[in-house]
Amino acid sequence: MFTDIAALYAVYPALFAGSVFVIALMVGSFLNVVIYRLPIMMEREWRAQLDEVSAGPPSPIATSAGSAKSPASATPTPAAPGAIPSVDSFTLATPRSACPACKTPIKPIHNVPVVSWLALRGRCAACRAPISARYPTVELVTALLSAWAAWHFGFGVTACCAVAVTWALIALTGIDFDHQLLPDSITLPLLWAGLLAAVAIGPSPGVALPVSPKDAIIGAAAGYLSLWAVFHAFRLLTGKEGMGYGDFKLFAALGAWMGWKILPVVILLAAGTGAGLGVLMIVFRGRDRAAPMPFGPYLAAAGWLAMLYGQQLLDGYLRVSGLRH
Repeated sequence: MFTDIAALYAVYPALFAGSVFVIALMVGSFLNVVIYRLPIMMEREWRAQLDEVSAGPPSPIATSAGSAKSPASATPTPAAPGAIPSVDSFTLATPRSACPACKTPIKPIHNVPVVSWLALRGRCAACRAPISARYPTVELVTALLSAWAAWHFGFGVTACCAVAVTWALIALTGIDFDHQLLPDSITLPLLWAGLLAAVAIGPSPGVALPVSPKDAIIGAAAGYLSLWAVFHAFRLLTGKEGMGYGDFKLFAALGAWMGWKILPVVILLAAGTGAGLGVLMIVFRGRDRAAPMPFGPYLAAAGWLAMLYGQQLLDGYLRVSGLRH
């Protein structure tokens, strides 16, 4: 069965890209959940840890005197207003997604990617409150970029790796735009997956990923240490922090997947795009020059382009820089 499907996809790449498009629409719906819920889950976990540290250990005097209650016999203390609920009560799976306005749970029929939003004309089925166009946008962008990667590489392991990397980069982009945060729970698995793919799959002629184990290890180290050095140099010169450690880890992950040779192209693309957009936002939208701007989305976009067109971009960079004639 699988052999027949593989043969069909190999003969008809458009069918493969179309199948990836449909699957990626559903994944895009899940990425919306990740982008919204993961930062909240992390904040609740941090606050719970802070509360635990602030509370401190129980008094040994009270325990020896028998006045401290055991967990089994203790009477629960009512939660204070605004207290953070248990981390377990808010996960990627629970509670069910609901309308932000009326809190009505969203029915499965109203959760079909893109289609439901169009059918409901961008409004809640229960209260008719507007639903952000961001949700279908993330779904559609996920589907389009995934299908593009599948078409570019053709059916095979490389395409599967590229699509998985695409999904991770989209999630990181959305979270960094909203919270200026690149979660370790995404960047570190992406980094380790690149290293493991280099060992388990290895390089293939004419494709950008995975690379050899040697290139992956050097790429991961070079990606992390290069931005780490820039961060500390900038802090020494200005007394300010120009980026976060999540940017180091994302750049390291890109190096693990695509090797060290492509990193100069990625950082130049990311920095150039970020600087250009920053200037435009200052000029046309009056953005405060001192306001921090997330760098992760530009790294992700540059990394995705390098993943598909890395060799062409590298050749162009070498010609422009005069290193190749």
